[in-house]
This record gives sequence, structure tokens and C-alpha cells, in this order.
Amino acid sequence: MLRLVFVTYIFSLCVLNIVCMSIVNPGPKYPPTKGEVWPKPQHETTENTYFTLNPSNFKVKVTNHTCATVISAIERYSYIIKSKSGGRRERKIVPGSKRRRHGDDTQDLHQGALQELEIQLTEPCEDYPYLEMDESYRLIISATSKLESASIWGVIRGLETFAQKFYFSDDMNEIRINASQVDDFPRYQHRGLLLDTSRHYISVSNILKTLDAMSMNKMNVFHWHIVDDQSFPYQSEKFPDLSLRGAYHSSMVYTKEDISRVVEYARVRGIRVLPEFDVPGHTRSWGNAYPNILTDCYIGDEVIGLGPMNPIRNTTYKLIRDLFQEVQTWFPDKYIHVGGDEVEMDCWRSNPEIREYMRNNKLTVGDLHAMFMRNTLPLLANNSKVVVWQEVFDEGVPLSNDTLVQVWKYSWIDEMVKVLEAGHRVLFSSSWYLDHLGGEWDALYAADPRQMVRDATGSDALLPAIVGGEACMWGEMVDDRNVISRVWPRASAVAEKLWSAEEPAGAAGAGGRRWRNSRASPPPEAYHRLEEHVCRMNRRGVAAQPASGPGFCLP
Repeated sequence: MLRLVFVTYIFSLCVLNIVCMSIVNPGPKYPPTKGEVWPKPQHETTENTYFTLNPSNFKVKVTNHTCATVISAIERYSYIIKSKSGGRRERKIVPGSKRRRHGDDTQDLHQGALQELEIQLTEPCEDYPYLEMDESYRLIISATSKLESASIWGVIRGLETFAQKFYFSDDMNEIRINASQVDDFPRYQHRGLLLDTSRHYISVSNILKTLDAMSMNKMNVFHWHIVDDQSFPYQSEKFPDLSLRGAYHSSMVYTKEDISRVVEYARVRGIRVLPEFDVPGHTRSWGNAYPNILTDCYIGDEVIGLGPMNPIRNTTYKLIRDLFQEVQTWFPDKYIHVGGDEVEMDCWRSNPEIREYMRNNKLTVGDLHAMFMRNTLPLLANNSKVVVWQEVFDEGVPLSNDTLVQVWKYSWIDEMVKVLEAGHRVLFSSSWYLDHLGGEWDALYAADPRQMVRDATGSDALLPAIVGGEACMWGEMVDDRNVISRVWPRASAVAEKLWSAEEPAGAAGAGGRRWRNSRASPPPEAYHRLEEHVCRMNRRGVAAQPASGPGFCLP
């Protein structure tokens, strides 16, 4: 009897093991699509019929308005397309391969050669991208294709879509593009990437590579977190000692010419450059040159180091004013990020001079933080607009309605609702921290700030003031060697959430998505489409890491 029970037990385990067995098939986990666009357009109809490209016989024509930015974009995308859909090396005809004969199904779908792209820019060019810019476009693919937009920025986005729709035939002998129509525009106005260049210095060449990748993903704000506690690589002309004493090394600085190059490279790709000089915290590197603007931190009667900026000294505000005047001259965007987060208030509490000031003026350290920000904001250039981290709002600092409050901490849904109900606009980042290395692209894809707020309030009334968001690549664990692969393609998930149409209600399952308790997976087609996009980025020189598991990219 015992033997029978034992045999039965073993048999049950075997059955259980068979049920749980994992069968692996050869080949890519997610075979890539062909000629599909990332981020997904708002409206797209694609036919099975296709045209073939002979790069030497293809031309681009501009009607209506034109300008140097249009010409630059055409030259850039002509190179991408004529280099065989973004490939960096010429492909060769496969030896022994044959063209499909007339009568094959594929041949019957062939509509001839792609001859021309006609670009119709219906309004004059604008000089510099801005928050409310028009990025909409219409693209019609036929023998004589047409790209129409009222904005140079829409033309640039449409050219990216056009370049992405090319693909190779299975035998690698033809470059094809399917007949289609795309009507496209972004869902959110501000689609950003924060790059921290203080914790590790990132070379200008990798910053430019980052801008190339952003353009491929239709992101439009490069948030340059240029300095922090660890180093001060911004080379000021007014205050050269800041980088002389604060940079890691004399070779690890950004000169005025470097900044100009980055700003222009971004501009012609429809990308704004948003500089961040975080105050009063995250400023220890400033103190290498100007220790008097920082606060002495005490334990008992002993000074143990320097902390945040000293909020009660006039010299602090004078340096901020003069430096910000220079910064805003070099960075033409109307917005500047002044930080305001993670202030070490215990240092202020420990300082006898500041304690006396707070006692005499009946202030808390929170009041002191608010006072500092109130004193700093008027130091900016006239007509400036401000971005701040959420702590500035939380401390009750009076902010204009056009201030962007960047939400990054926990309890982000409640925080967004508070900011919005106070009449301010929101940038969302809480779910999109790329330095959280466990978060793969599909986890980042799940977050949608407007859906979160709709779920929390049951209304769409507050949603328009959520103007966008940013993926944030903080620099503690990335440098020139790995920053590109750490950012891409994970930031591509954020790019699509900020550009593409909202997922239909209930897409996450019965009853729709509840953001506080669950996370939805991306649609299945997105896994395949991102595989193609990763290969596309790599062919254009952006070393994006694999997206979702085993697979391959052709050079």
C-alpha cells in the first residue's frame, strides 16, 4: 500500500512537471515588424500595395514656404533614406537571389517606383521650438508622396515618419514602402528626457547622439541637468572659477561653444534645450569656488561641512542673479528649471546664524525654503517662465499659472491633483526614472498621467493642464560608456505614451485600468514594433539595447 502511494506521488509530480514545462522555439522572441512607426501615429491607414525605392531616382520638392531649417531637415533625411532606410553601410545583393516574377502575390502588389516627396509647408518657418508649437502633419504615400504641415516642426516629425516606413524585402533586394496615409499629432506638448551630466560627465558627442535618438522618438525637450553637488561642468564666462574648481577635470567642461552647438543641433531637430541649475540644494560643487554662498553645517559646535545655499546672505542672491543672466543668454528657451528639491534642511537647523534669523523672523525651515525660492524667481530675466520640482509647490511658494511643476516623488497621483487644483500645470516623471534599473520598457509604458488623474477624480476637467512629462536619466550609474544603451529603448516607451493616442477604455481588462493597484501591459503589437525600432536606432548609430529578449538586427 505504501509503495502504491509513493508511485502515485511520483506520477503526480511528473504530470505537474509536464504541465509546467517551458518549450523554447528557435528564432526571435518577438519577430520585428516591417515599416511600422514608433511612436505609433494617431491615425494611420496602410495598404498591402507598395512602392520600391531607387535612391538615385528619388527626389524631394518643397512648395509654398521654405527656410534653412527645412533644407537642413531634407538633407538629413535624404541621407538617411538614400543610405537604404537609415543603414550606415551599403547592403549587397544576396548572391544567387532572384527577383519575384510577375504572377507572384507580392509582385502583384507592386505599384512601381517611388518617385518624389512633395513637402507643402503652408506657414512661414519659426526660428525656435516652444511649448505650444504645432507638430501636426499629414503624410500620403504614393508614387508622388505628399507631406503637409502648417509648421516646420510638423514637417520634421513627418519626415521622421516617412523615413521609418521604409523596409527591405525578404530577399534584401528591394527597399519598399507601403501605400498609406498618416494624420498625426502629439497627445502631450512636452515630451522630455532629463540627462544628468554632473554625477558623470557626458561628452558632447554623446549628447548629440542623444538628440538624434530623441528626434527618432519624436521627443521635443532635452532637459539638461548640467550641474549638481558632485561637479560643475558648466564653464561660465562671468564666474570661471565655478568650473575651474568645481569640474571633475579641466577637460570635462561645457564651453559656450559646446552649449551653442548643442542648442543648434537640437533646434534643427525641433527639440528645445531646457537648462537646469538646481538651487538651493544640490549645489555643493559651487562651494569649491564660492564657499560663502553655502551654509556651514554643524554637529554641536563643530562645522562638519557645507550644505545648501545660505538663504540669508545677499551675496548668494547676487551670484545667482548674475549667473542666471548669463545662462539665459546662452540658452534661448523661455523656460529655465531652477530645481528646488531635496534641500538638506537639517543643515539650516544646525547653523547658529540661520537659527537666530528664523527665531527673530518667526520662520520654520520650510518657510525659509519658500523665502529662498520667492527671492530667487524674480532674479530671472524678464518674461522668463519657470520649471520647478514639486517641493517648491509643496512649501507654498507663490507661483504663476504658467509655472510647470515637475512631479517626481511618491503619492504622485494625489500630488498631481493638488497641483492642478491650485491652477498650475504639471510635468510628470514619477514612473519614468530610468536610473531604476529594474524597470524595463514595458513597465514604463504602463504609466499615463492623464489616465491616472481621470481615475482619481472621475473627470477630464483637470487633464489639459498636464502638459507632458519626462524620462529622467540620473547619472550615478551611467557614463559615456553605457548612457546610450541605458536610456534607449526604455525612453522610447515614454516617448510613445506622450505622443500616441490614449489606449481605449477597458484595454487593461474588464473595468479598465486602476492606476493605484495594477499595471497594464503594452499591446502585443508594440513588442514587435519596438523590435524593429531598436534595430532602426542601431542602424542609425544609436546603440540601443535589446528590448524584450532574444532576437537580432541586421547591420
